[in-house]
Amino acid sequence: MTSNSCNTIFDACVLDYHRQDDVDASMQNPYPPHSFEHLLYHKNWIDTVQWHLEDIVRNPTIDPVEGIAIKRRIDKSNQERTDRVEYIDAYFLEIYKSIQPRAGATINTESPAWAIDRLSILALKIYHMQAEANRNDATAEHIKSCTNKVAILLEQRKDLSLAIDDLLNDIANGDKYMKVYRQMKMYNDPSLNPVLYQQTGN
Repeated sequence: MTSNSCNTIFDACVLDYHRQDDVDASMQNPYPPHSFEHLLYHKNWIDTVQWHLEDIVRNPTIDPVEGIAIKRRIDKSNQERTDRVEYIDAYFLEIYKSIQPRAGATINTESPAWAIDRLSILALKIYHMQAEANRNDATAEHIKSCTNKVAILLEQRKDLSLAIDDLLNDIANGDKYMKVYRQMKMYNDPSLNPVLYQQTGN
């Protein structure tokens, strides 16, 4: 699996979502269940839905009750997103479990999956910034600004893609090693969030 494959899947998923453009639309994952591609597509679908939920909840005229419901949906989505990232890291840990790190091998600042997570978000940024650059009702200044930002985002994706491929090659060669720390989110855990456990007395 290379970064180019990830980018292809993410771009396709973003396009698939926008054919319906509905946060309640059912995901039609084209890849076989339990495959790595299926996992990547699902990961990006979660990101894409959450992107639009974040837009909706920022509507200044939104009904407060609806806003709270969406905020809680975003919290749940964040947990699902984290779970999928950890599944991706589990995939890489399995692939590289037999690799013996060389003497002097170093650890990377982030795991492969969290770097791939950034590729997923970049796919969304590129799509939506390009949409802004193509608006017929926008000013010339707005279009120019967004066009410049698209170029920067594409360069950022190119650089990040290269860095991910280099990292995976380094891990495969034993020059770097993986060490994954599970996310310890506290706000969704009734035993760790004081607002929740103080209400239950636990």
